[in-house]
Parts: sequence; structure tokens; C-alpha cells
Amino acid sequence: MLRLFIALQLLSLSLLACQGGYSSCIQKITDSQTIKNCSLEIPVTKQKRLIFSLSPPNAKIIKYDPFLQLYLVEDKNGFKYPFKLNRDKKAKIAAVDNKDAFEGKIVKHQVGLNKLAEFSESIFYPSILSSSCCNLEGVVTPKGIIEKEYIKRFLKSNTLEYGDIGIRVKDVNSFVEVVAVDPFFKGNPFKRGDCIVAINSQKFTNSSDVMRKILFSKVGATLRVKIKRSHKFVFVDVALVKRYGGGYVSDTFLEQKGIYFNTDLKVKSLEKTFKKYGLNIGDKLLSVNGIKVQTQQELLEYITRYKNFSTLLFLRDGFQFFVKIN
Repeated sequence: MLRLFIALQLLSLSLLACQGGYSSCIQKITDSQTIKNCSLEIPVTKQKRLIFSLSPPNAKIIKYDPFLQLYLVEDKNGFKYPFKLNRDKKAKIAAVDNKDAFEGKIVKHQVGLNKLAEFSESIFYPSILSSSCCNLEGVVTPKGIIEKEYIKRFLKSNTLEYGDIGIRVKDVNSFVEVVAVDPFFKGNPFKRGDCIVAINSQKFTNSSDVMRKILFSKVGATLRVKIKRSHKFVFVDVALVKRYGGGYVSDTFLEQKGIYFNTDLKVKSLEKTFKKYGLNIGDKLLSVNGIKVQTQQELLEYITRYKNFSTLLFLRDGFQFFVKIN
């Protein structure tokens, strides 16, 4: 009887919520134990949970996205009324936790793995973006909002790979401008300052849609990209490769060489096959091609200027040494 009462209460609150309130969403988050300490554990089926956590959860992991720190895990206890993804584009949304809800809207959409979405109101972590019907619009993380398109792909896709064509972009004066070019991407046809106009005949006007098109395309497929270069239009065919950096993983173009950094530009991890460079965990990067760098963004910016090689200066126990990356 108690279970039936709770079920009827949840259903009743959900119907009321669709009429404009978020009290049922707060109650649903509480009843489902969606928020635990500093992680989100969102029931997305009766026996599975979508988890955002900066450390591995204590549960059987079905799959894991290291870029967005998303886990899909088994839920032995289960929850009968899981969160569904929001399909109503006109529905109002709010940032909701187990105590409060603040209605607003997404003012800047997620640009791939490097720039998460932004909300019009102050958001708090851990929380979710929800419609008034308690449908999931996004996941609030310390870096911003992971939007529902990325959540949907993670839940539905059999592959956890993202596609890459060796560029990073942003919106500049109503154009999608290439701001960084991967120097290690073989035969990279792009130049800094190129503007992406269309991909496979589909026109684009913002960097959010461009990056989603690239990331969600199958690795190994070929994209035909129309770019505006100076005052001319140019078409290039480029094959998608596997993306190695972005989001909660460092993104400096050196990740495909097996070198990963923390925010202080200290080597955080090394792939076994790339230890030939003689680097150790904790080595600190000082400069690239003679230019001092202090952040991952500066490293990305300067390394993109050299196509053939990069000379990196590292510091270890007071000793400086160079590493040449081809």
C-alpha cells in the first residue's frame, strides 16, 4: 500500500508540474536519490542510472564517456519512474536540485567538448536542467551544462568515440571560424581564419551545430566541407579520425601523441606506446617552440602554428630538457 501511495503521489505531482510548477521535480529528485554528495545519479530506465561524477562510481559500469565524465551503470534497487529526455522545444526549463528550482533558459549552447552550455540564471552543482514535466534537458556540471543531445547520444550509441577533423572553432562575427588547427592531423587542409559554411551540403551558422555534426559523425567517414577563405569559397574532403581530447580530458592536440596534461600543464598521464619521449608523470611543460605557455589554451594556440614539429621544454626536479614531437 505504501508503494502504491508513493506511486500515485509521484504521478499526481508530475501532472501538476506540467501545469507550470517544479515542486514535483524537486520531489522526484529527492525520492529517486538523484543527488548524492557531489555526483548526479539520474534514473534513466527502471534498472539503469546516468551518472555524472569526477570519480568512478561504486556500481557496475555499463559504459563510460571520459570526455564528459558520464557513466551508465546498473541500478540494483531500481526506480519505477525514470527521467525521460525533454522533447518539447517550447517547454520552460529550470535548474533543479532537491531543494530549489530556478527557471531560465540556455543562453549559450554547448560547443562540442570544449565549451559546455550556459544558463541565464545562476546554476548550482550538482543539479539538472528539467522541464516543468520533469523531463531532462541537461546535466549541470562544474564546467557548465551537458545538453540533452550529448546525453541522448551517450545513452543510445554503441560506440563511445567522437569524430575529429583537426579543427577547433568558435562563433566570430556571425561566422563559424577556425581558431585552432591540429598540426599532427595528416594532410590537414584547414587554416586558422577559415569559416565553415557547410558540411555535406548542410549549411551551418553556429559553432555548436558544426561541432556536433563533426563529433557525432562516424570515425572513418569522409566529410565534404565548404569553407570561406578570404574572399573565396573552397571545398575540402576530410576523413574523420578519433577525437582524443576535450571536456574533462586535456585538449592540446598532444593527446593523440599519448600525452595528457592537468590544468597546471604537468603531465597527468602517458599512453604506454608513447613513453619513447622520455617523459614522466609530473613533468611540467614550460614552453612550446620557444614560447612560454601557462595554460592548456595557450598551448593549443601556439602549437597549432607549427605543422611539421613542435619542440617542448619541460621541467623535472629543477632540470630542464627538450622533447621534440613530430
